[in-house]
Amino acid sequence: MIKIGTDITAVRRIAALRAKYGAKFLKRILKKSERSSALRDESIAGVYAAKEALSKALGTGIGAEFGFKDAKIYKDALGAPHLKIRKKIRKKFHIKSASLSITHDANVAIAVVALVLKKSKKRA
Repeated sequence: MIKIGTDITAVRRIAALRAKYGAKFLKRILKKSERSSALRDESIAGVYAAKEALSKALGTGIGAEFGFKDAKIYKDALGAPHLKIRKKIRKKFHIKSASLSITHDANVAIAVVALVLKKSKKRA
């Protein structure tokens, strides 16, 4: 089974939250390794949108079932974004693989996540 999630985030919203809360905001939504590369509001908005899109693909939203720190967004050598999802989340939701696309333009960031789920006896 494939599950899709998408999100659009206004860069100005991220900029306002960053201006108001500073490092506290970044620590809430980004893992330590993500904070070191989160220099521009556009990039932060992209990571935020990616995590929101992942939560939607899971069907949970951000909350008790899945939190901002349950996944890490990173780039490969070519600059393509990827997801590293915590093992407990991968197991709980039977995630076999995940794909991510992020774009930002016209003061918004958009992310799409596709999850391939393992077949389970419960869904068969």
